[in-house]
Amino acid sequence: MFHSHRLRFLLHLNTLCKPSPNPKISPLLHPKPSSLSIVSHNLFSTTCDKQSFTVSYFKTNCGFSHQAALKASKRVLFNDANKPDSVITFFTNHGFTLSQTHNVIGRTPELLLFDPTTKLLPKFQFLASKGASPSDIVTTVIRSPRFLRKNLEKQIVPAFEAIRRFFTSDQKAIACVIACPTAISDDRVVPNLNLLIDLGVSPSNINNLFRTRPSILSSGDLGSAVEEVKGYGFDPSKTLFSVALLAKRAMAKSQWDTKVDALKKWGWSEDTVVDAFRRQPSIMLRSTEKLNAVMNLWVDQLGWDTSALLAAPIIFGYSLEKRIIPRASVVKYLLSKGLMKKEASLTTPFGLTDELFLQKFVNCFEKEETSRLLRLYQGACKSLALG
Repeated sequence: MFHSHRLRFLLHLNTLCKPSPNPKISPLLHPKPSSLSIVSHNLFSTTCDKQSFTVSYFKTNCGFSHQAALKASKRVLFNDANKPDSVITFFTNHGFTLSQTHNVIGRTPELLLFDPTTKLLPKFQFLASKGASPSDIVTTVIRSPRFLRKNLEKQIVPAFEAIRRFFTSDQKAIACVIACPTAISDDRVVPNLNLLIDLGVSPSNINNLFRTRPSILSSGDLGSAVEEVKGYGFDPSKTLFSVALLAKRAMAKSQWDTKVDALKKWGWSEDTVVDAFRRQPSIMLRSTEKLNAVMNLWVDQLGWDTSALLAAPIIFGYSLEKRIIPRASVVKYLLSKGLMKKEASLTTPFGLTDELFLQKFVNCFEKEETSRLLRLYQGACKSLALG
């Protein structure tokens, strides 16, 4: 865009400086090419030369296609290889493979104009001072090379210090940055952290957001999401608040509606879904496929009422193969043999540790019955999968 504007400007200048075509005017009166015309022509030539050199450099030294090189040259221009070569050498010397270096340059070609010693090295040193290993630094840059464009003292350091408040050590804070470098490169993070504190969100909840989905903290209009979650009755000082905020912010409304519709097809009303969300907000973080799979097992294969799942929606978060199916087969057998009271909670067995489940529902019977239950428990995945 910049070059097209410049080209039109130069053509306009050249038009102004052309001799008049009017034959009645003496050639002696035709103006000579102005100094402005000469300067503009030279500027245009220089720009074209720079772009030609830049495109060639990207193709030869960075492995870009011609189209990718042209696109990158619209963001950065240079007429010699000294600085770009020094940047590529810097990355190579700090553990980046050639492919990784090309990937970083492709996403942030402006880095080729940076002085490695004054603009890049201090940022690497800062990450290392907080506990990042050389491979951690490579990972961080690859995930978000944009942070290298940020000012160290004015942006990166203050952002890290703001994040550090919610962790018990530099090591844990830097682990968050490595996982999501936008935490120190996105200008919305620090204001959002201050906003959450002002709205009463506890530090432990903010820490949980950093550990589970830090990208939420760089989202726009976070305050409205906080107020919406408060509207469901979640206390911003309690752990479930961050889970609910994550559930509301991690998906588009269309995805949320699809999950609500899936649960309604199994007999839940919209109010029931909201009630389940209030009890265990992580239910809405499960895929539609997982929600349907659990409901199908519970209703169609086991013949149990979905009201039990409403009482313990955390079950939707358990593994079907490793927990729900094996334990369900044991509970179903115990019920059929009268070894478990019909009024007993159907959901309690699913929330126990493996050791406690075996103790209370398998190993507490006579030896022969225990052996049968153990075989059933261990072979349940295959038998229930086959129907």
